[in-house]
Amino acid sequence: MERSGYAQTYSIMYGPFIHRIDPVFGEAAGFYLWFYGLSYSLGFLSILIWLKRTRQRLGFTVDDVYSLTIYLAVGVLAGGRLIEVIFYEWPYYRQHLAQIPAVWLGGMSTHGVLLGVVAGTWMFCRFHGKSLLAVADELVIPGSYLMGMGRIGNFIDGQIVGSVTNVWWAVQFPDASGFRHPVVLYDGAKNFLILGLLLLLRKTKPAQGILAAHFIFWYGFLRIIVDLFREYPTTLFGMATGQAFNLFMSILGLFLLFWFSRKPRTPVDNTDLQIALARIRTADTTGLWLKRIVFASLLFTPLTLPSDWTQDIPSRYGKRHPEMHYSRLYPHVEGNIP
Repeated sequence: MERSGYAQTYSIMYGPFIHRIDPVFGEAAGFYLWFYGLSYSLGFLSILIWLKRTRQRLGFTVDDVYSLTIYLAVGVLAGGRLIEVIFYEWPYYRQHLAQIPAVWLGGMSTHGVLLGVVAGTWMFCRFHGKSLLAVADELVIPGSYLMGMGRIGNFIDGQIVGSVTNVWWAVQFPDASGFRHPVVLYDGAKNFLILGLLLLLRKTKPAQGILAAHFIFWYGFLRIIVDLFREYPTTLFGMATGQAFNLFMSILGLFLLFWFSRKPRTPVDNTDLQIALARIRTADTTGLWLKRIVFASLLFTPLTLPSDWTQDIPSRYGKRHPEMHYSRLYPHVEGNIP
């Protein structure tokens, strides 16, 4: 596709952006360590820091903070993997069932990550007697940051290409022909925009559930717009698979906004608050160090994630990281590069 006159002038003066970024930043125990996976680790760390900062508001002990973060990290990794395998890559994995746990070959769904967050939050609140809405309203803040960082990781990897275009900021990705919309950066900007919106709304002290509902609606609605510039390899109900999920999230978010806005704001019960604060000061820390160790291991695990799609790792990344080679951990993966 020919580029516009302005784009050609820009290319002559500055040069077009041809994506050659090395996505690997290290190696450990035979595993390559990836910037894409690092974005997940930074997201988990941001959740921990945010919950520590707001724990008194939630009536949390430090032990509660680590417990919830562990639930969320497991939910993100399990949910992202399962939705990717079932809805996006089942034709491949039904022939390679033994590779389903091999997250170091790639394959994580953004919508699965969101589902995992919901499941992890619900399980924690159910088993620890916490308010689901209150916790959800706090989690959407670091959650938006996690999603934004994830998209930066996607871009460094060279994933999620947009449609062919002649705009001056177009990018030539490693595995796609022509210059394309950097749609993954559009989506990352959308997530950081939602983060700013939620921080502003939080200052107004809205009713419980409102912040979570805003996140669900704006994430789905704005992503419908962003994904108009994206090429999807799979469909669901006659729509691009991701767009079907986006539409569902938009409708659900609108419904929840309507539902929660009708409920009166719950006044703060000072007695309950004092009891919660007393619990924080006198909480039993038995097992806290074990939870810290588990959390540290969950911070390391995502570093082995290379991509949102299962890849033949040495074949796809060998040019950008020449030291890469096939091994027992990184076998040939035939016919699965989107």
